[in-house]
Amino acid sequence: MRRLLQALLVVALLVTLAPLGIAAPVPAQGLAWTECPPPVDFPLPADPRTRCATLRVPLDYRNPGGGTIEIMVSRISTAKPGLRRGVLLHNGGGPGAASLFLPTAYAQIYPQEVLDRYDLIGFDPRGIGYSTPVTCGRTPEQYPVERYFPFPAPDGSIAGNVEFARELARDCQTHGGPVLPHITTANTARDMDRIRIALGERKISYNSGSYGSYLGAVYASMFPERTDRFVIDSNLDPNRGWHERFALWDVGLELRFADIAAWLAERDATYHLGTTPAEIRQRFLDLVARLDENPVPVPDLGLLTGNLMRAALFGYSYHTVFFPSLAELWVFAEGRGAATRSFALPQVPMDNLRASQLAVLCGDVRAPRDIRHYQREVTVDRARYPLIGGMGTNIWPCAFWRDPVEPPVKVTDRGPANILMIQTMRDPVTPHVGALGMRRALGQRAKMVTVDTGNHGAYDPSTPSCAVREVHRFLETGVLPARDMFCAPDPQPETRIPTVLPNLL
Repeated sequence: MRRLLQALLVVALLVTLAPLGIAAPVPAQGLAWTECPPPVDFPLPADPRTRCATLRVPLDYRNPGGGTIEIMVSRISTAKPGLRRGVLLHNGGGPGAASLFLPTAYAQIYPQEVLDRYDLIGFDPRGIGYSTPVTCGRTPEQYPVERYFPFPAPDGSIAGNVEFARELARDCQTHGGPVLPHITTANTARDMDRIRIALGERKISYNSGSYGSYLGAVYASMFPERTDRFVIDSNLDPNRGWHERFALWDVGLELRFADIAAWLAERDATYHLGTTPAEIRQRFLDLVARLDENPVPVPDLGLLTGNLMRAALFGYSYHTVFFPSLAELWVFAEGRGAATRSFALPQVPMDNLRASQLAVLCGDVRAPRDIRHYQREVTVDRARYPLIGGMGTNIWPCAFWRDPVEPPVKVTDRGPANILMIQTMRDPVTPHVGALGMRRALGQRAKMVTVDTGNHGAYDPSTPSCAVREVHRFLETGVLPARDMFCAPDPQPETRIPTVLPNLL
């Protein structure tokens, strides 16, 4: 059960018309399937059915005859080739998430009707994991959470953030080499189409969320007639730049905090953090103000500052399964009792994760260059949305990055009506307002199912709802809802598993 829950969290945190019925597999073109390399920082052992192959693709698609890079692809083939429809690709989100072993997680989650119809495909996107990884030449200690995620100083100054962003941009562009400028959403979408061709498929289906929603929408806009059944979850507004998307975090967490406060109020007998949302909110603001002045040592975590507590609130807000971890850290920070769990940050290949992440964030679209712009926005949002202190509007290394090699892809409504959007109401990371932007952009191509929760990810079989059922129905039958839908999650018992601070983004 615990492994299945881990799999659920992995999923929660990625030209010609095909026949309308069953599609027999077409021989793959140029992929030599072998054993896979060992998973790195993946919470499940690889499914023994998984096979991997390496595909060479152009580094720069504007110069297809130039240099190439390697993309590693994985596949779990359906056990029922007579029922097979095609392939179902997955992406882990981020950007920056390795996705090679996602089929292992999805193989434990999908109903048998879906598993019978598709080969499950994963791949590490360019620049990530086993696909020509990039680096900024830094150690994990050189990516402190409260600096990489740009929390302003306690007095609201962003001078330290500016210095960190400038130096990190310099290091990435020094060590990233010629690959770095070409790690973009558009190029990853082009790689997906090369994967389609190498697999010998006329079309691909797709299921992903968070950043993966944007990647899927970009592919569906660049190659609309090569899409079969597309599911995108936790949606980004494709018409906002990354700075404008991150600005939604400030208000998004304010909305999500209502869920956290209600959960804590119901458990005041356990945690003694307040009986009303207003009391709990003020208590949190008082706590981070004290930690700004007097940080507290926390086992396995180090010195807990106000900004690191704000980062913990943001990270633990991703899913209700993390709420007990937040409550226990909060209680410990107040000096009440001993720690009953480890609060250590997860061990991840931080440099490649952050280097590839910044390559996409800064390479997709040009960020504002005026430092005064960031300071003004931070000052306003600190007053409006004090829970994370204006972090969402603050400066990133993108302010000091080279200009992108091409403009971002325009997501439009041109193409077949074969996209299912799913979304939660109070997602703190990809807020509902951003999903409405995606819905407008896709127009008649999509239907949207919204669930009245605040988790980051509506496709969450640990929290059954109409969204989960509609995803399965759509992947099985190709039938979209007749109209946009809204529902509450199904009643269920509370799930509790040991957790650590989740990876942000």
